[in-house]
Amino acid sequence: MTFSPHRRLAVGATLIAAIVGGVAPAATAHAATAAPSAPAASHAAAWAAPAPDMEGVVAALNAAMANGAPGAMARYTGPEGVQTRAVGVRDRVSGAAMDSRARFRVGSVSKTFSSVVLLQLADEGRVELDAPVNRYLPGLLPDERITVRHLLTHRSGLADYTDKMFAQTVPGFESVRNRVFGYRELVDLSLSEPRTTEPGAAYKYSNANFVVVGMLIEEITGKPVGQEYERRIIKPLRLRNTAYVHPDTRVEGLHVRGYLHPDEAGAPLVDSTEQTVSWAQSAGAVISNPADLNTFMTALMRGRLLSPRMLDAMTTVTPTDATNTRFYGLGLRRYDLSCGTQVYGHTGTVQGYYTYAFATRDGRRGLSAMANTSNRGAANTALGGSLEAAFCGKKPAAAASSSRAVRGVPVLPAEADLPERR
Repeated sequence: MTFSPHRRLAVGATLIAAIVGGVAPAATAHAATAAPSAPAASHAAAWAAPAPDMEGVVAALNAAMANGAPGAMARYTGPEGVQTRAVGVRDRVSGAAMDSRARFRVGSVSKTFSSVVLLQLADEGRVELDAPVNRYLPGLLPDERITVRHLLTHRSGLADYTDKMFAQTVPGFESVRNRVFGYRELVDLSLSEPRTTEPGAAYKYSNANFVVVGMLIEEITGKPVGQEYERRIIKPLRLRNTAYVHPDTRVEGLHVRGYLHPDEAGAPLVDSTEQTVSWAQSAGAVISNPADLNTFMTALMRGRLLSPRMLDAMTTVTPTDATNTRFYGLGLRRYDLSCGTQVYGHTGTVQGYYTYAFATRDGRRGLSAMANTSNRGAANTALGGSLEAAFCGKKPAAAASSSRAVRGVPVLPAEADLPERR
């Protein structure tokens, strides 16, 4: 296990619960056992991973509920087996309990799917990461310096068109809920805004980057991006509850309903489950469930989807902020936790859903978590506490009781994958 010399990301689940300061709702627990894989002797001798703190995971889920989510759930997988937890409801009208088997919109976790497909194409010699985007999509971008790698690392300088699209959260959503965009329409929306940086100069998250990634995939393969997800990821990994759903508005089968918070305090939640997600497409239109997300992220980290060379490229990261605990690679985040563990994956925000899907670099441990709300940053931050609890285990009593920091590291707000006003 690699230890970073930097300060660690610490959003402890127990701390989050203390910050909320309310009585947490009762949790429903589901547990399953899986045959643990034997750790490598050298790995076990060097460092024994702490057991997951599932009470801390539940505290994080309850904290997300206390901050406005109707329900939340998490699924941990590791040498100890599979453990799932769920709180609250997946449907506010029927009162159906949250169910860890249910499907939901994963938002920007879709970016990792898109990145894997494009990196597979690079493995096949069909695209070069440091080639200009315009080599493959002639005339699309006004700057020949923007490379494929710049898109995958959010360093192209292309403005995020969703900033303007969702300047007013609910009206913006309702204006695109049933709309079907073409890729070029979305790129044109981005190009109508000033660029944010010079190509390669700085990290600036933008959904426009992965819209162009989708265009590249379709141009190079001659197939819709959803078919490439299916052929290259979903079928090989047997992800039975994962699909690219666009422009159909439905989430089929057992699923979680999503609830969007309006910008106005006290306004009723908006059921945002049905939508085309055409405003995101290859940047955010995947639907999945916790088990499939665990399988995807752990398989990716174990090298089942990419060559060692491409996986090394994907996991080569640069900081996204000044904390030295948050980083971005090629369509992949890295968080450095308080215990020294580094986890790779992605966060996701789409109207009505927050998602975390992460795994250790060796792929032996993974966590996926979801809360069925959005435009409620405190709920997203609270949900992130599930990472600390799952991968770092129980905190010392002194650290857990602090209301300001865990092991001297301040609590950090969740990273935004979509503009939010609350």
